[in-house]
Amino acid sequence: MIVTMTGVRELRLVVTAADYDEALRFYRDVLGLEQRAAFASDGGRVTILEAGRATLEIADPPHAEFIDEVEVGTRVAGHVRIAFEVDDSAATTRELEAAGAEVIAEPTRTPWNSLNARLQAPAGLQLTLFQELGE
Repeated sequence: MIVTMTGVRELRLVVTAADYDEALRFYRDVLGLEQRAAFASDGGRVTILEAGRATLEIADPPHAEFIDEVEVGTRVAGHVRIAFEVDDSAATTRELEAAGAEVIAEPTRTPWNSLNARLQAPAGLQLTLFQELGE
């Protein structure tokens, strides 16, 4: 059965970061995600960052393994990986590396014609940076 009117207006990925300040610096100040809102509770904080258009990509294990093989050469991702489309994946990789991310794989041209890099970033997130190369 296909439901066509779910009422979903936004996809929000919620990450609990042991080092909140480092994660906020990295994703907001270095990667450049715009801060939409910030809230505090008794002893706690949360910041909502804009990440452009959101999609939910669901892959079965064989395809997830294929993506890792293309981007990295071996299976390295857990069941969640975050992908950010950027204008220049090579330059952004260098920026994020300088800011503390570990480069797992340098930008690689994929069979789907994008230039993808893989990084291990703050808050335990594995990132794909992808640059669409066009026709």
